[in-house]
This record gives sequence, structure tokens and C-alpha cells, in this order.
Amino acid sequence: MRKTQGRHGEVAVELHSDLPDRFRVGLRLFALAQDDSRRELQIEELWPHKGDLVLKFAGVDSISDAEALVGCELQVPRSERAQLESGWSYVSDLIGCAVFDSDREIGKIEDVQFGTGEAPLLIVGTGNKRYEIPYAEAYLKGVDLEHKQIHMQLPEGMLELNAPLTAEEKGQQAGSRTKKAWTTKDTKVHKGKL
Repeated sequence: MRKTQGRHGEVAVELHSDLPDRFRVGLRLFALAQDDSRRELQIEELWPHKGDLVLKFAGVDSISDAEALVGCELQVPRSERAQLESGWSYVSDLIGCAVFDSDREIGKIEDVQFGTGEAPLLIVGTGNKRYEIPYAEAYLKGVDLEHKQIHMQLPEGMLELNAPLTAEEKGQQAGSRTKKAWTTKDTKVHKGKL
């Protein structure tokens, strides 16, 4: 939930659903806060507004009530989820899956981020390292949600491009900033649609 919207407890919600019509008056949802606490809510009213969906929940009747919901993630109960077409997965099913590049395990999915590209980014962590890997059909070889595994064939060097810097690399980078103007170069990676 992005922000409050109105004076009577309404909130503006950014949708990450291919099924926006599934939201209806009376639907029960869960608001997951950043501290992992959950609160059950029921939609009382809803309408589209400037690319968002505005929701009014039963019992949320003021701006201060709505402010407590800002930043929460709305979740549909598993029993209410729509059946997906073959080849599609819910983000919640991907979290915790182990990601493999060929036969080598990279780490587990901690988050999925949506940006400007067609493919969402899998945030894959192992120890203190984090990788951002496009969840693109071009790289995807298989998804086994039952065993919580995703098998990919990543281009050579992709993991090294977004690997965390070592202490030595950070020192070299800091030294080069003092000698010359710092420039960046955007690298584009082809992202297929899943």
C-alpha cells in the first residue's frame, strides 16, 4: 500500500497482479507489515485512480487508521488465489526457492522486485552476498515449486557483474575517484517476458 487517499481511511494500492478484477467488495485480505505482523482486512469499497486501486477497508475510517497500513503488502489468502496458466508462478511461491545455474546452487530467493524491465528481478542471497537475477524466459530452464528449486542457464559472467565488491575493490574504486571524474556505464541485459 503506497499512501493514504482521502479522508475516510482509504489507501492507494500499487497492483502487482495480472488479475486486478479479482478485487471486489467483501474480499478478505491480509496486510503484511514490515515487522512480519499480519492484519486481516475486508474490502468495503474500491475504485481505480491514476493507475492505482483505491481501497476502503471495513473498520479503517480515518487518515491515521490508513497511515498504519502504508508500506504493508496486501496478500490474498492461498484459498482465494486464482489458478494460474502453465508457466506462471506466484511471487510468494518463489520466495525461499533455491536458484541453480546449471548444477551450481547460487542461493535462495529472498525477494522479487519489479522495475522498468519486462522481467522481474530475483534477489538471491547466500551468506553475505546478494545477486539480482532477471527472471527471464531466456535464462529459465525449469521451475520445481514442489521441491522449491529454480533451474537457470545464466550468461557467463552475469553473477560477477552484480556481485558485491570486496574490501580491496572498494579501496581501488575509492582511489580512482580521487584521480579522475567518476563515470558510470549502463549495461543492458536482454530480458525476455515470462
